[in-house]
Amino acid sequence: MIKGVYIHIPFCHQICHYCDFNKVFFKNQPVDEYIEALGMEMKMFIEKYQDRLHIETIFLGGGTPTALSAEQLQRLFELIKQHIPQQHLMEFTSEANPDELTRDKLVVMKDNGINRLSLGVQSFDEDLLTRLGRTHSNEHVYETIQMAKDIGFSNISIDLMYGLPGQTMDQWKDTLAKALELNLPHYSAYSLIVEPKTVFYNLMTKGKLILPGEDLEADMYEVLMSEMDSNGIQQYEISNFAKPGYYSRHNNLYWDNVSYAGFGAGAHGYAKGIRYSNIGPIKKYMDQVADGEFPLNHTHEVTRKEQMEEEMFLGLRKVDGVNKKHFKEKFGIAMEEVYEQEISKHITSGSMVVLNDAVALTKKGRFIGNEIFQSFLME
Repeated sequence: MIKGVYIHIPFCHQICHYCDFNKVFFKNQPVDEYIEALGMEMKMFIEKYQDRLHIETIFLGGGTPTALSAEQLQRLFELIKQHIPQQHLMEFTSEANPDELTRDKLVVMKDNGINRLSLGVQSFDEDLLTRLGRTHSNEHVYETIQMAKDIGFSNISIDLMYGLPGQTMDQWKDTLAKALELNLPHYSAYSLIVEPKTVFYNLMTKGKLILPGEDLEADMYEVLMSEMDSNGIQQYEISNFAKPGYYSRHNNLYWDNVSYAGFGAGAHGYAKGIRYSNIGPIKKYMDQVADGEFPLNHTHEVTRKEQMEEEMFLGLRKVDGVNKKHFKEKFGIAMEEVYEQEISKHITSGSMVVLNDAVALTKKGRFIGNEIFQSFLME
């Protein structure tokens, strides 16, 4: 069953120096026409897969959904309501920039069912924010969160980043302290990955990007886990922390390796055993949809072997790990029959443990997660 929907809004008023997602500057773009194209794609997809839908989560990402005006957001929500069945919907998330969320936009979002906000804060050090290409200030963050609470939002998450160019441990500790003072129900924290086709990548190739070393980055991760735990915020995934009852349902769909639809230019999806990506350039995407065709750029039918690999390296991101019984029910074979050597090796090294009939990373294992995930890729 298809349980989630991801909708991509590729417009930004400012391009961040680390971002490699499909995005364009907002100015002079066919934003209204793009929204209508989204509606057409949704309609085609829902008609094709209507007998396989049990939509529990919707996620608006980007780009920046809040780059849209209140009127544009309202039209987008009208199309979502028109085309996506919502009788089973439990979580409706939108990403947002703190300096773009006006009261009008928040009211439109609240009135149309958004019940979770994910704010791109990244740091509370304003010099670092400038280096990242961010345009908001700390004041924007505080004002926006208070305004959202006043309007009735209670499920608010913020994204943070560490391992940034020139970032010190003191700066990271200060950011964590300010974030935790907000007493929010959910936090995500990611180490910087320098991706090709970004400003940071260009600087790095020229030797002009000075990053913290691996040891300092690992220490920052240690401090992150410790501070979250000390403040009653439970780690439930390598990069995600929440109070009980506030885990991200949508992201859990990804880690549980469940099918989901992806709409919009450059969006990715997973339906009926096929992973797919959409055309990235906005005009090409819109032209394809206008012709009544799915705007596919690439498709891949996931083999049974690949499904098992994905079950492991996605599921091991969760603190609860991968359930052995579920694995056997899904694939008709015991996990140990496929991965006995790998599991035994990681348990012996102290990187993995069997807990409640599931294999999971230990705290030690979370520091080398990518290395462990790779070991579950079969030849």
